[in-house]
Amino acid sequence: MAVLAGAVVRPFGLPEATVAVPAAGLVLATGAISLDHARAEAELLGPVVGFLAAVLVLAKLCDDEGLFLACGAWLARTSRGRPQRLLAADFLLASVITAVLSLDATVVLLTPVVFATVARLGARPKPHVYACAHLSNTASLLLPVSNLTNLLAFTASGLSFPRFALLMGPAWTVAVAAEYLVFRRFFADDLKEGTPGRRKAGTGTETGTRGETGAGTGTEPVDMPVFALATVACTLAGFVVASALGVEPAWAAFAGALVLAGRALVRGRTTPLAVARATSLPFLAFVLALGIVVRAVVDNGLSDALGHLVPHSATLPALLGLAVLAAALANLINNLPAVLVLLPLAAPAGPGPILAVLLGVNIGPNLTYAGSLATLLWRRIVHRHAHTVDLGEFTRLGLLTVPATLIPAVAALWVSLSVFGT
Repeated sequence: MAVLAGAVVRPFGLPEATVAVPAAGLVLATGAISLDHARAEAELLGPVVGFLAAVLVLAKLCDDEGLFLACGAWLARTSRGRPQRLLAADFLLASVITAVLSLDATVVLLTPVVFATVARLGARPKPHVYACAHLSNTASLLLPVSNLTNLLAFTASGLSFPRFALLMGPAWTVAVAAEYLVFRRFFADDLKEGTPGRRKAGTGTETGTRGETGAGTGTEPVDMPVFALATVACTLAGFVVASALGVEPAWAAFAGALVLAGRALVRGRTTPLAVARATSLPFLAFVLALGIVVRAVVDNGLSDALGHLVPHSATLPALLGLAVLAAALANLINNLPAVLVLLPLAAPAGPGPILAVLLGVNIGPNLTYAGSLATLLWRRIVHRHAHTVDLGEFTRLGLLTVPATLIPAVAALWVSLSVFGT
């Protein structure tokens, strides 16, 4: 709890690792976890952390190439100044970015672009900004590389990269569609045409939210960074090939990041120090330390306590019960610890229950701020743009979206398992 509190509060702006690393040392020093178990946990998380570092660099370099600036311009053109069209475009763009470049790209890079876009178009920002938070969680179901939790589940499931995407594709589609329908209803007043404060697209001045990416997202045409897009496409293909060859996906992500970094360094658009900073080393240390602390908690009774609650079959009621348990645990202790706790318990029943856990820990965090680190980071970015987030409204929206997305997503997963098998 102290580690999670440190990650949420970040006293004096200190990184998440400030509490987590000493806590990991403490559980080792006191014998709460054996050295062998700590080493095993580090070996399990090592490739995952390496992949995360490579993807963070890849996303940052794509931003430097102008990919997110082009995304903002596309949002403005596609919406034609209409809030409902803008919301649909937000959902499409955020879902694709989350699936391909991970949820961190949506939170850190797309959210400022959305702020700039709604300011230029004079739309009410709330539904569009909330969409970034929710889709960073919900839309991260599709690929093993979309979320840190996915990588852990992918490793435990034994599935290939294409098989994982095949089984999760229907659940991803259903969940995003259900989320969109709830958003349309919940934010109906904010999405009405001619709401006060709106102005026609391309007129007026931007009202003070140029994001960290520097996106001044008007309707003017912006050149699409073809090289960056091609690199991302090749990196995705590399994930598939690496999976077929039994190679860790981190190597494909590293290759993509290396290509973009080499190009940017040669052209003088970045520096080695900037590339190193993009890896977010303190956050990587936090992930490793958190894994060791959670393993200590599991070894000292949590596994036995939850073992009685975890279903050991792949029937629809069992999958639904496991997803609900995972969602509840994610909101109590954060989704990363929740998946670390539940995966060893679900794994003996096969890939189906593992994927059900993934549905719970990815969709469930939309209920509370502390459900995922991505939501906490999104909240800080929103406050940086002088936009308030009401806890009551956030929770009400979560109470509507989580059941509306989780239940049909589990049903879609069950159908996928029944049709395609594992």
